[in-house]
Amino acid sequence: MGKSRPGWRPDRLRQQREAHGLTLEGAGEQLREVARAAGLAVPAANFQTLWQHEQGEIYPGPHYRRAYCLLYRATEPELGFRNALPDEARKLKFTASSEPHNGAHVLAVERALLQLSPGTEETDGQGVQQRILDAWKRRHTGGDPNKPTLLMVGGYAGSGKSEFARFISQLTGWPVLDKDPITRPLVERLLIEMGSDPNDRHTDLYREKVRPLEYQCLLETAYANIDCAISTVLSAPFISESTDPRWMGRLINRCEARGVTVAVVWILCDLDTMHEYITFRSAARDSWKLQNWDTYAAGIDLELRPVVPHLVVDNRLGAAISLTDQVRQVFGTVFQ
Repeated sequence: MGKSRPGWRPDRLRQQREAHGLTLEGAGEQLREVARAAGLAVPAANFQTLWQHEQGEIYPGPHYRRAYCLLYRATEPELGFRNALPDEARKLKFTASSEPHNGAHVLAVERALLQLSPGTEETDGQGVQQRILDAWKRRHTGGDPNKPTLLMVGGYAGSGKSEFARFISQLTGWPVLDKDPITRPLVERLLIEMGSDPNDRHTDLYREKVRPLEYQCLLETAYANIDCAISTVLSAPFISESTDPRWMGRLINRCEARGVTVAVVWILCDLDTMHEYITFRSAARDSWKLQNWDTYAAGIDLELRPVVPHLVVDNRLGAAISLTDQVRQVFGTVFQ
């Protein structure tokens, strides 16, 4: 039998499949189709694996769970994968439409943006949500009353920050600058030239000599957009940076001098979900983390938050990313 998971009810998958009139083979075909259409990792989804999911012999991995949620238009708690988080949306009553900005579509975006909850009393959560919503509307109706925005999305490895950053970009049209793709080739070559492992992300050599350069490259790229008053989404852990008042002060001052508003988003996650995401993405740079998980996890402060006013996205148990998948599917015509 698979590992016991709180709230796991494998029988619900069979109930959903039968309610949709699908055989195991048919469900597998549709799982592959919805995953491919959503740009997700496409599961093999053979009937033996689906049967094992329904019998509780294998707990579905993250790519399967996301595909199941898209196929059955349901949340993970509804499908019996886990217990619901407090106040988590349990019913998604979005209806796809050929009209890209009718009332149902606006409502779905607004509900998705409710994931951006204030992490501090000083945070203008509604203001950030409104800027994102206005930017989405601007793509299809024209006009944006807001100043340009630099949206910083931070969080620990595997928390879901890259997925959430891409989701915001798809809504708004704002470009995403993700630290890893931007800096990885230079970082790996630099580490090799310094006599280290190209996948080193844990030694003092990396932290003291290389990591600061990564963030400098990321910021210089962002400043090129800021100087042109282009709203931008930054995706990086920002563990040390977001907790350093001087670092944040310099960034905010630089942006405000150019009429750009800084909004900080922190992705809240749990250790099990981070471990699952990191394992699934199979990135070479994560090898040390996975091989020394207890040591790595001991250095994670789940209570860590930015020192400036910020928003929080609760992605514990993958709840937020699952919801963005649902909205992507409903708004497929908008994102094309």
